[in-house]
Amino acid sequence: MELPKVINNVSERVVDDLKEKLASAPALSIAAASFSIYAFEALKDELEGIDELRFIFTSPTFVTEKLKKEKREFYIPKLNRERNLYGSDFEIKLRNKLEQKAIARECADWIRRKVRFKSNTSQETMGGFLHVKQGDKQSSYVPFNEFTTTELGCERGNSIYSMVNVMPSPFAEEYLKAFNEQWNNNDKFQDVTNRVLEYIETVYNENSPEFVYFITLYNIFNEFLDDISEDVLPNEKTGFKSSVIWNKLYNFQRDAVLAIINKLEKYNGCILADSVGLGKTFTALAVIKYYENRNKSVLVLCPKKLNENWITFRSNYKNNPIAGDRLRYDILFHSDLSRDKGLSNGMNLEHINWGNYDLIVIDESHNFRNGGNIDDEDDVDIWDEDAPKKKENRYQRLMKRVIRAGVKTKVLMLSATPVNNRFNDLRNQLQLAYEGKEEIINEALELDKGIDVVFANAQRAYTSWAKLPAEERTTERLLDKLSFDFFQLLDAVTIARSRSHIVKYYDTKDIGKFPTRLAPITRRPKLTDLDSAINFSEIAELLNRLNLSIYTPSLYLLESAREDYEINLDGSGISIDGREKGLRKLMATNMLKRLESS
Repeated sequence: MELPKVINNVSERVVDDLKEKLASAPALSIAAASFSIYAFEALKDELEGIDELRFIFTSPTFVTEKLKKEKREFYIPKLNRERNLYGSDFEIKLRNKLEQKAIARECADWIRRKVRFKSNTSQETMGGFLHVKQGDKQSSYVPFNEFTTTELGCERGNSIYSMVNVMPSPFAEEYLKAFNEQWNNNDKFQDVTNRVLEYIETVYNENSPEFVYFITLYNIFNEFLDDISEDVLPNEKTGFKSSVIWNKLYNFQRDAVLAIINKLEKYNGCILADSVGLGKTFTALAVIKYYENRNKSVLVLCPKKLNENWITFRSNYKNNPIAGDRLRYDILFHSDLSRDKGLSNGMNLEHINWGNYDLIVIDESHNFRNGGNIDDEDDVDIWDEDAPKKKENRYQRLMKRVIRAGVKTKVLMLSATPVNNRFNDLRNQLQLAYEGKEEIINEALELDKGIDVVFANAQRAYTSWAKLPAEERTTERLLDKLSFDFFQLLDAVTIARSRSHIVKYYDTKDIGKFPTRLAPITRRPKLTDLDSAINFSEIAELLNRLNLSIYTPSLYLLESAREDYEINLDGSGISIDGREKGLRKLMATNMLKRLESS
């Protein structure tokens, strides 16, 4: 009886042993996780001589629902075992030879004549092996997990060695028996020959460059297109595109308006962070017009210094360029959030229904980047009249009494500088959009990690990048450190464009050329032209010599009186931790002495 042997794919290769056996083999049976056209190429001459090949995919492969014709032609497989059809990760050198098209055509022709594929559709596991039948002689190669050039020993994988046992009769018959049982099990195994051929044909199909371009765009954006519905797209039936403000916008501002409306409808909030001078106010006014046309109540919350600006656009003034739109939004100030009474822009703060605004536009929203503790479990219940009163800051008042209370409020934030030096600045502003409830935005964005984790990781990446030497602290280096989730989040709820972005991606003939930004001029003026006058360096030296002893009266205490004032002193006579207490006692004593003497 022939003995089993072991092939290590180093000093001896499976492909060489197979070539010898396939020269006289009428049939071949393979159970493996994947099939590669490059493995076919390695054994092309020998495989052409066999009568039949039966191939079982040991895991569910090519068993998804049949795709529409227009999608199937350039469908990109999602599973590794399907992508391996065009070459595994370790066959990249073969793919780089750009011979894939010719190999795929030959392989497809051979499959049509001699091969059948079936796939395991169950969740049960199945081991991989290859069985060769040579008349009365049979051999099985075990384990044989993938029909690839790596498994054949033609290419090196990531293993030091790959031991494959060659089992002769009668062991080989047992493997064939197990294979036949599964091959005939129609409940668990599905014929996928046509699907495999369809995938291979995509490699060598002749298509026009235009068709390839559109298919590429489809595969990049198809998930985005699937997410778009009429519910989140601007409703043009409101007539907002016939408004005065819409027709005064430039092309890039119109794009921003449509994107903002989409984000407000989908995520309930948006930060417009275009650079200074790109017309954020006009963009916001068009958004306001859209919601007012839908009979929504709008509040503009701005710093008091911008009041005249916002009042002009809603008033019947000669200098109002959009007076024909008859905007009716309310205007209140950031500081009004700290007040309960009084008048502001003619409105009685005591009677304002803060929770009844459908849309709030916050100008200079970076004033709310510091946030505050908005957790209901940690704060006093502001609705309980018997509960002890706790003063709220403006952020908390905005969140609790405006955004969380009453109707569902959408939040549009305008700021050219939404981030100062911490990513939490951005997170605190975004909290206004999702009411400070993390689960709302996590579900809407389908984030792999929570939004707080995304921002924490981004901050760590930025801190690490900021510590790098100046020559290594490049924009590209920072972008590489930030996660995909962070960019997904920014893309979903922010719009931030610079002048260079507008010039690069938009037709600017209507805008004209942006002014050239001049380089700053450094000047170092002298304090005076008099040669005998003191200079800055001398002033700094004199200031450093000042000890400001007048602010340390404890230095003038008599030694015998020090104990009376209970001042903790260090060796220099300067108070360490009892200075304030000692000074207060010193002042009180002196006052008493004056009273006694009078």
